[in-house]
Amino acid sequence: MTSLSDLTDEYEFLDADDRYRLLIDLGKALEPMPDALKTDATLVRGCSAAVWVYPTVRDDGTLHFLADSNAAITKGIIALVLLTVQDRAPADILATDIEGALAPFDLRNQLSSNRTQGIPNMIALIRATAERYGA
Repeated sequence: MTSLSDLTDEYEFLDADDRYRLLIDLGKALEPMPDALKTDATLVRGCSAAVWVYPTVRDDGTLHFLADSNAAITKGIIALVLLTVQDRAPADILATDIEGALAPFDLRNQLSSNRTQGIPNMIALIRATAERYGA
């Protein structure tokens, strides 16, 4: 997957339609999440689309998240969020300003409120997971 800074530079020069396509392509590039992990326990609450997030702990103690959505744009937003935290130590995740990292994408103004309403809940779930594994 592309780095967040490279993506930010590219996103800045795209028109609205191309931004949508970029988000959809990011979502398509997400690591597949097995259907067996898409349960009520992994469902992120408060999202207009179904969003599932499943954390795993790597041997080195870093967190790796599997995630999916039934909506293409939402899946791209998930990919953006994961670019800020994927395969990092819990303490690093907790120290990361995820909202600040996403700010250049101006998602609230680029997308409908239905598309972005679940982002804070997804970020909260990732932070709670990092707190749980970092303790």
